[in-house]
Amino acid sequence: MGHQRRILIVAYDDVQILDIACPSGALDIANRYGADPPYAVELGTVGRRAARSSAGIVLGAAQGLEAVTGRLDTLIVVGGVGSENAAADEQLLAQVRRLASCSRRVASVCTGTFLLAAAGLLDHRRVTTHWRYGERLAARHPAVAVDVGPLYIRDGHIYTSAGVTSALDLTLSLIEDDHGPTLTRTVARELVAPVHRSADQAQISMFLAAPPPEDRLVRDLSGYISGHLAEDLTPRALAARAGVSARHLTRLFNAHLGTTPARAVRAARTEAAAVLVRSSGLPLAAIARRCGFRSAQTLRQAFLDHYGVGGDTMRRMPDMGRTLVPVREKTAPHDT
Repeated sequence: MGHQRRILIVAYDDVQILDIACPSGALDIANRYGADPPYAVELGTVGRRAARSSAGIVLGAAQGLEAVTGRLDTLIVVGGVGSENAAADEQLLAQVRRLASCSRRVASVCTGTFLLAAAGLLDHRRVTTHWRYGERLAARHPAVAVDVGPLYIRDGHIYTSAGVTSALDLTLSLIEDDHGPTLTRTVARELVAPVHRSADQAQISMFLAAPPPEDRLVRDLSGYISGHLAEDLTPRALAARAGVSARHLTRLFNAHLGTTPARAVRAARTEAAAVLVRSSGLPLAAIARRCGFRSAQTLRQAFLDHYGVGGDTMRRMPDMGRTLVPVREKTAPHDT
């Protein structure tokens, strides 16, 4: 057995417990299935104080951040509702800066990105965070290139990830970097997790609002659509994936979603693009490509048909979730 890979997770009060559990749990499973060198995971806080999670569970810290010396393999800064206060804690930020300087790689989960940015570690880097907080991060740190589209982003030795469970996707990618795909697949199977969602899969695919259809085939295809917006989602391609005829697929979608496959795809792409317009500074053309539209113009038309407003108006709205309500499209879906 070789040396251990030291992993230090930085916590604070009102931390999101899943941000800690996802990476630590995945690394523990990697150890049990033969990670060599194994991971040595520790939780650290300022002053070695216990950290109260936002769920009310109190986490004991194995390390005071000030006492950590020597090289670290990975520094992970997690998020949570307490990240606002943590990002204003100069004592904590000083330790994050110091520990980052002696780490092979640095990662954040969810709003942990705010701490890395406040510590000055993200200037002129492309990063992500939870979709809901991307606009705030960009406004607070204009030197940081915020992109809330992907599940996680690597920029040099800095890794940032989106909300909560995307920490698992990030950790699986770190395990694959360290030990290869075979161990990563084993860990993912043990976690009953996808093997594994790629970095550029849209985090927005996880919260498009329609309730899941009762029919399993339609439900599975709906999930596939929302997770692969930029791919070929024509009715023929979807029917082939499901192993049914295009005509039968249309009957199923009409019966369970009240719409055609083409309209369902266009709605998913439009709603995903709307989230990106509001929560990122990406140009409309880039959002169009990421969400499967042929051009910015076709996306503009989709916004008008679906919401009754254009992309520029949408970007100025203070809260998309409360302001934008889909309207009934009066025309057949345009070619996306």
